[in-house]
This record gives sequence, structure tokens and C-alpha cells, in this order.
Amino acid sequence: MHGFDANSYGDAFADVYDDWYQGISDVDLAVVELLDLAGGGPVLELGVGTGRIAVPLAEAGLADGVAVVGIDASEAMLARLAWRDPGRLVKTIHGDMRYDLPDGPFALVFAAYNTLFNLTDEGAQARCFADVRERLRPGGRFVVEAFVPDDPPRRGDTVTVRSLAADRVVLSVSVDDPDNQSAEGQFVELTEAEGVRLRPWSIRYSTPEQLDEYARAADLALELRWESFGRTVFDDESTRHVSVYRRRT
Repeated sequence: MHGFDANSYGDAFADVYDDWYQGISDVDLAVVELLDLAGGGPVLELGVGTGRIAVPLAEAGLADGVAVVGIDASEAMLARLAWRDPGRLVKTIHGDMRYDLPDGPFALVFAAYNTLFNLTDEGAQARCFADVRERLRPGGRFVVEAFVPDDPPRRGDTVTVRSLAADRVVLSVSVDDPDNQSAEGQFVELTEAEGVRLRPWSIRYSTPEQLDEYARAADLALELRWESFGRTVFDDESTRHVSVYRRRT
């Protein structure tokens, strides 16, 4: 998408993210599983956003001394996180997860729902696996939560209504290009009082098998795969997955 960069999504969605996507996954279950996988060690979240998971994770791990770090390219997202985290339990880094990852070592690095797919440059997701591996301590884990692409994948243009009210309508406009494994679009918000607000997004999706290949190339081994946090069984009918990769000791 022309003009779209690393902070475009966060800056466009920061004010509505918690409202629009509060049910995208079970935060309580995610916190339990992530703390268990971290084993008391330090944690890094890629694309931490508003702190939807990072803040309750830090709160739950406080008694055990679990340090939580979050990186995000959007200052608007980090401002929302700061509002949610007045005690500054989460250490935040304003930076691009392609270039600015902290050194670590971390016991756990995770990318919450579809965050990894925000890396749209050719090869960027594979490089992310390699970069994460270098920041994991031996035996450390990289957790990726994402959707499973449709088979066959979607193709073409779509316009739908996301929400409709007497004073506001939100349209979803998207373009799917399976040849490049990409999808991008705009949420177009129309109000009589405020006019038009555009909220752009762009992703490059990968299948679980492709993610496994990126992991193998980075010397990370697939340890666990669930449909969702809570260890729901992943099978051929699953539309999403939580994949746990481990750095070899």
C-alpha cells in the first residue's frame, strides 16, 4: 500500500484498538500460558500495542520478578499503554521490530494475534525468527499467535459494513492478493459531525508450515502448537494457531 509504513497501523487504530479487538483472544488464558512458558524469566512482546496482554502479564508476574519489555513503532499505541500501566510495570521501546530489538537474553519472546504478519517486506518474517533466536537464552521460546490462511486463499476486492449507527458507519474495504500472500485495506469511518476517518492496514500472511520453515532456518524447533491459548487442540479445521518454538540448548 503506497504511503503505508511501520507506524501507520498503530497510529490509525490506537484510539479504537481496545474497543474493536478486546475479544480477539482470551487474555487471561494467554497470561497463564505465557508465564508458564517463560518459567520466571524475562519476556519481550513484539508489537506491544496498547499493552492488551503485556500489562496483565507484568501484573501477574510481578510476584515472581518477571520482567516484561514491549516494542512498538507507534507512539500513539505506546501512549495508550502508558495510560493503562501507570505503575510502569512494562518497559517500553519505541522502535521497529525489524531493526530495534533489545539485546536480551529473554526466556520468552511473543507476537500476539497476527502481529508477525505486519512484517510485509519480502523475507522480513524469516529474518524476524533469526533475530529473535539471537535474543533468546538457550531453551528460550518464541510464541507466534496467528490466523491460518484460507485454502484456497481469498482473491479480489471486498467492501462490507463493519458497523452501522444513526450517526456513524464504518466500512471495511480490502484487497486480497494470494499470489503475494498479502491483504490490505482501509476501515472508512463516516460521521456527520467529524467527516471521514481512514484506518489503513496491511499484512503478509504465512501458513503454519511456512512459519515452521522460518523457524528451522533459524535453528528453532517447533515444540507445541495449539488452536488457541488454553491448549485447545490444533487440527485441520483450525482457523488460528498458537505455535511455540524453542531455541535448542
